[in-house]
Order: sequence, then structure tokens, then C-alpha cells
Amino acid sequence: AALAGLSMLGGSLSSFVRVTHLRMQAAMSCIAGLILGVALYHLLPHSLILVGGANGHEDGLRWTLFGVVFMVLLLRAFHFHQHDFSSLDEHCADADPSGAPSPRSPSWLGIALGLGLHTMVEGMALGASARAGAYGGNALLSGGVFLGIALHKPLDSLSVTAMMQAARFGVRARRFANVAFAGLCPAAALLAFWGVGLLAPGQEYIVGCALAFSAGALICISLSDLLPEIHFHGHDRGKLAACFLAGIGVAYALRWLEPASMHGA
Repeated sequence: AALAGLSMLGGSLSSFVRVTHLRMQAAMSCIAGLILGVALYHLLPHSLILVGGANGHEDGLRWTLFGVVFMVLLLRAFHFHQHDFSSLDEHCADADPSGAPSPRSPSWLGIALGLGLHTMVEGMALGASARAGAYGGNALLSGGVFLGIALHKPLDSLSVTAMMQAARFGVRARRFANVAFAGLCPAAALLAFWGVGLLAPGQEYIVGCALAFSAGALICISLSDLLPEIHFHGHDRGKLAACFLAGIGVAYALRWLEPASMHGA
């Protein structure tokens, strides 16, 4: 419910709030650091513990690589992330007054499809981390994953609705897309959580592989998606670097909410 609400809130921002360039860049810097820290401090260590076995580390890292490769291919196929909306007004001004989508506007359909797959991967990461927490008797295990997704999701939904606004879609169409997009991540999280529970005994190994895959996906989102969109200009690079380090610090601090047994074999 919280993820859906935050996603809908982010998707409606383009209708009544003008997001400044510096604020967006600062938010992206902090979220990139948080997601990177969550992947390395939470998902990857827990995945290696759950996979176990003599070749557990090799299997876990293999699935981490699969997650990175999957997200890279997804980003290249759809090129769906666009978080700088400083030119949104120009796109709207160039659009056809009749209301038809502007031929110069961004491809909102590609953005919607790409972000739809992207948010389903994030939902799988949340569901898998929640299932892993259930195995370890630690309900807080998925807290870092949830925080990273919750802070990142409004930017994704804003991408969809802002691009639709630039293409001159009406308010009703943008609201429908916003609601539909908001429900994807919670639905994927629930399916991942309950779906794993229906599998045969070897569930811990499957959950471990899912966590490793999710860690790779989040690492790619941070390093190959969010950070390249951040422009470290001379006048604000100190602030943005501080925001990035603060995000990593928050992810590291969340480790103290977990029992010590979850950080070692």
C-alpha cells in the first residue's frame, strides 16, 4: 500500500509541482547511493548465506551477474529512464494544439513498457527479501530494499506521467497510467513472496538465487542508470557527492537493525 501510494504521488507531481534541476539531481544521488548500499550490504550477503553449499558463492555471484546483464539489456532495449524534466515545457509548447501527441515528444510508450518490467524486477527483489527474512526470523531484512524502492518509485512514475504530459495526453489518461503503474510493484512483490512459498523443499536456495539476481539488478540501476544521469557541475558536485555518500551511509546503518547472524555464515 505504501509503495502504491508513493508511486501515485510521484506520478501526480508533474501536474502541480515544478521540480527543480538541483533537487532532482540531489534526490537521484541519494537514491543511487542507497540502492547501491542495499545491494552490497543486504541482498548479496544474505543471498550467499541462503544459497550455501560448497559452490554457494560461485552460484550467488553467477546470479548476480545475470541480474546485471538483464538490466543492462533492458536499459538498452527501452532506454526508459529520463529524470530530467527541465525541457518538459518546451515539449508541451511544441506539441500540436489539437491535443495529438507531438512527434518531437519522448517515446512515452517505450518508457512505460521499460519501467513496467523494471518495477516488476524491483517487486521481485522486495518479495524475495521478505521471504528470506521469514526464513531467518528477521522481519526487518527487507527494510533496506523497501526503502530504496520506496524512494526510487516516485521518480519512475513521474517519468511516465511527465512524458505523457509532454506528448499532450489528457489528465484522465495520465491518471489511469499512474494507477496502473503504481500497482505493478506491489503485485510483483506479493507474487514473488507467495510464489516461492509454493515451491518444493529447496526454497532457500531459490530465494538465495533470487536475492543475488536482485542485487545485480539494483547495482546496475545505481551505476548504469541513475548515476550517469547525474551532472556533477562545478557549482553543485560537492552537494551531489555528499548526497550519494549519505545514501550509502543510510544503507549501511540499516545493517544494525538486523541480527548479527544474518551477516555471517
